[in-house]
Amino acid sequence: MANASCGELYNHQLTTLDGKAFNLCEYQDKPILVVNTASKCGFTPQFEALEKLYEDYKSQGLLVIGFPSNDFKQELSDDKKIGDFCRMTYGVKFPMMAKSAVRGSDVNPFYKQLIKATNTKPKWNFYKYVIAPGGEKVSVFSSLTKPDSKALMKEIKPYLK
Repeated sequence: MANASCGELYNHQLTTLDGKAFNLCEYQDKPILVVNTASKCGFTPQFEALEKLYEDYKSQGLLVIGFPSNDFKQELSDDKKIGDFCRMTYGVKFPMMAKSAVRGSDVNPFYKQLIKATNTKPKWNFYKYVIAPGGEKVSVFSSLTKPDSKALMKEIKPYLK
């Protein structure tokens, strides 16, 4: 169901790992860091830095969202296992969505919008998209870019309160 006051990029029905509805429209005035994740990837330790970024800057408006995906054959079999792994191994508290495709023919609708906005689909796990408030600008960073890198922070900091 479309929300007229919600921008196109944010107007999607999302579900968290624990089955709860997540309304992205509520965050359209904040900077958002979106990351496609996998539990069994060489980049998986980035969860620690992503959680630290979330903890350090959520009070200033930053939202970090993880999108687990098995597109690169490195994700656990179900949402409960993914959630348990993220919480127990890395203490993840930032919102994690239900497992879905982030590329290919069955890409989830939100990622389809991100790819359209940037003309860049994730080339591997832990690809990062920084969405400026209102979705006016979306920047893309590769898996190699650490969550606390100067380049990524340069895109986030101007929008923190």
